[in-house]
Amino acid sequence: MSWKIKPEQSSRSVVSQRWLVLLCLGSFCLGLIFTNRMWTVPEPKGITRTAAFEAEKLKLVSEGCDPKLLDEKEVKRVSKDIFGEVFKTHNAIQTLDKTISNLEMELAAAKAAQESIQNGSPSSDDLKNTQSSGKRRYLMVVGINTAFSSRKRRDSVRATWMPQGEKRKKLEEEKGIIIRFVIGHSATSGGILDRAIEAEDKKHGDFLRLDHVEGYLELSAKTKIYFATAVALWDADFYVKVDDDVHVNIATLGETLVRHRSKPRVYIGCMKSGPVLSQKGVRYHEPEHWKFGESGNKYFRHATGQLYAISKDLATYIFINQHLLHKYANEDVSLGSWFIGLDVEHIDDRRLCCGTPPDCEWKAQAGNICVASFDWSCSGICRSAERIKEVHRRCGEGENTLWSATF
Repeated sequence: MSWKIKPEQSSRSVVSQRWLVLLCLGSFCLGLIFTNRMWTVPEPKGITRTAAFEAEKLKLVSEGCDPKLLDEKEVKRVSKDIFGEVFKTHNAIQTLDKTISNLEMELAAAKAAQESIQNGSPSSDDLKNTQSSGKRRYLMVVGINTAFSSRKRRDSVRATWMPQGEKRKKLEEEKGIIIRFVIGHSATSGGILDRAIEAEDKKHGDFLRLDHVEGYLELSAKTKIYFATAVALWDADFYVKVDDDVHVNIATLGETLVRHRSKPRVYIGCMKSGPVLSQKGVRYHEPEHWKFGESGNKYFRHATGQLYAISKDLATYIFINQHLLHKYANEDVSLGSWFIGLDVEHIDDRRLCCGTPPDCEWKAQAGNICVASFDWSCSGICRSAERIKEVHRRCGEGENTLWSATF
């Protein structure tokens, strides 16, 4: 039995197949469209930022700026700012430390002055006057080291470079310069030697009496007590010690010291470094020579004892630590030893140790007036009571120079 397909069925089958193909193609296209919209793959954020960073670098390079150089500049700028702040902080700390140190020294000085008044020390009258009138600032205090037997030397100094009476008061008030002969007491307090000094002081009023027993072997102790007493009595920029057989030009000394006024700790004089003498019986024998090393060694640098000056900070340091400072046989060595290990500027000025005429005379004629004159062979002016007037006449700066000087 055979089957025959009718023409109508054949055409329907063809049409259905065409629609089926079209329907499939349409579904496929719709599927593609739907898939692209719903399943878009997101870009990684890191890749986006990296690309942006690279683009920024390319932009900087295109504008002539290397990112590495910029990074280095930024580091340098930050470092500079940090170092600047550290430097400012360091300076502030140093300033504060110095201020605290000055306040501590002033407090200690005031405390000692008050104790001296309460204890009725030999200089209590001067201290009372100072406290009642209020301390003023002076340029310098000049202490002339003298002894009981040196009356003629003192009179020769009064007749030459040390102003007297109203002129001495004027020197203190107008120029800020204090000058006193410095002496202690005899072993028998209130004896004839002390009464002679009291009578001389009553006449001239130019002594600073120390709580100290006089003696040649006690010069180191006397020097220490002098600075401690002077800094408690007078507030000055400098404290000077000079022997009573040395000629001094006061105005030239003041002008010399003023140059160093801005420096905190200065030690001014004719610096030397002599041999340490271990032989007994010789002049300037050092009993503690073993402390300076092997035989034949020299002392450390220190100012010769005829005249030297120290700034206020150093005088206050001596005052505060006077019970701890060791005393050697020679007072100039002792003073130098007290500053070893401290931040002190040693100033070697040879005008503080000129010779007597013709040396100081030639220098004065050349316009280089000496601060102090003496003979090295005598550790002072030989026969100073007789010769100091000649030295003053030939090497003195002139009285007008002192009163016209500005410090």
